[in-house]
Amino acid sequence: MKQLWLTAKLDIVESMRARWFQIYTLVFGGIVALLFLFGLTESRVLGFIGLSRLLVTYIQLTMAILPIFVLITTVRSVAGDREAGVFEYLLSLPVGLGAWFWGKIVGRYIVVFAPVFLAMLGAVGWASIQDIEVPWGMFGYYTGLLAVMALCFLGIGMLISAVARSTDMAQGAAFLVWLTLLLFLDLILLGVMIQGKVTPEVAVGIALANPLQVFRTAALALFDPQLIVLGPSAYVILDTFGAAGYRVFALVYPAVLGLLSATIGYVLFRRGDLP
Repeated sequence: MKQLWLTAKLDIVESMRARWFQIYTLVFGGIVALLFLFGLTESRVLGFIGLSRLLVTYIQLTMAILPIFVLITTVRSVAGDREAGVFEYLLSLPVGLGAWFWGKIVGRYIVVFAPVFLAMLGAVGWASIQDIEVPWGMFGYYTGLLAVMALCFLGIGMLISAVARSTDMAQGAAFLVWLTLLLFLDLILLGVMIQGKVTPEVAVGIALANPLQVFRTAALALFDPQLIVLGPSAYVILDTFGAAGYRVFALVYPAVLGLLSATIGYVLFRRGDLP
């Protein structure tokens, strides 16, 4: 356990020195600052005012930005060390393979989640100073969504990093995964449903295999419990899970997917790189 935390600490220190981390922190801090600057806490949209409106906008923006940042920076972990010849020295160090791999994951998770959470926490602190009501239930659930989102794409990134043989291949694969989840899967499903090739239940089930779709729907469900904006798909989701059940599913499924991806990546890493 000590070796794991030492590896995590090393990864945190290295990441904080990197330029990408400074940009990453500025992006999410800047988003909150801009949302306050544009007066979203004073506006009313869909009946939401105060910090609720800011959090709704922030979570939507974060869902588009966070996955690609996590994937692009994480896929360099194993692939980059492989190219740099780090594995040749790893066997001579008193650090186990499991401690090194999972320590990398722990350190990177802290690095990618902390700026996102601290930006939200800063918004809550400023709202408290300005006497703006804080929706603690929404804040807590959105924090949970962001936590499992970071874990999900961190695990996928480590899997890609363990499989790819170069950083260029890893980054290309990460971009394709993000683009597929963000855009192509929904378009393909829409075309299939229009042609009537599959039942709505099957189409919605395939859509919910996409973690980004799960996050988007869960964010909507918090202020639209009946999911009216989703149309007929809402009936399938609510009949299958229920409103409360779907919110639980949106937290559990991405976390399991991320941990499973990381575990597969670790198995492939042990078999493919080291005896």
